[in-house]
Amino acid sequence: MKIQICVPCMDQVPALFARSLAMIQKPDGVDVSLAFEMSSLIYTARNNLALKSIQQEADFTLWLDSDMVFPPDILIRLLETQKETGADIVTGVYYRRKGSYAPVLFNRLDIYEDSQTAKFTEFQEIPDKPFEIGGCGFGAVLVSTGALMDVSAKYGNLFAPIGNNGEDVSFCWRARMCGNNIIADPRIPIGHVGQTVITKEIYEALRGG
Repeated sequence: MKIQICVPCMDQVPALFARSLAMIQKPDGVDVSLAFEMSSLIYTARNNLALKSIQQEADFTLWLDSDMVFPPDILIRLLETQKETGADIVTGVYYRRKGSYAPVLFNRLDIYEDSQTAKFTEFQEIPDKPFEIGGCGFGAVLVSTGALMDVSAKYGNLFAPIGNNGEDVSFCWRARMCGNNIIADPRIPIGHVGQTVITKEIYEALRGG
């Protein structure tokens, strides 16, 4: 089995991500390669990386955003979930860096190409076991090369944003239209690197004062 780890990024990545990436464990009997693509346009970086995976005849691509932290066995666990469920796309669960801090998962994702609009339905509760979803962010996602080729054959541009929708959910919608299913596994913990302004109020709240 061949797997390519793909990281779309700018010219620098957070140290926390670099540490997580350096500690990734390689599954037994699996040929793992790593590819970075630097671009200010995320969908261009993803398209170029997907092409590399297809050209190298990788069985799966592990997509990792450069603002993620994850356990060393993330690849092993995603592969186990893929084998368990037979899913074409498997993601861990991570949360937004600001605002509601809601999980970057969608129970239902409908995109209308004619009007370039979309309808998202978020999860109110996250199950304890792997479950099917309509779409997700691409912070830490295992995608079969078959799914990449399906989308490429039907739509051409895999990650081109549809309207104002992100390139990741646009791909998820296309993949589902090609008959591919997406599974989220909440047992795989993923952190989202962000920035927080520490104030006196936050300090006192943490102290319980």
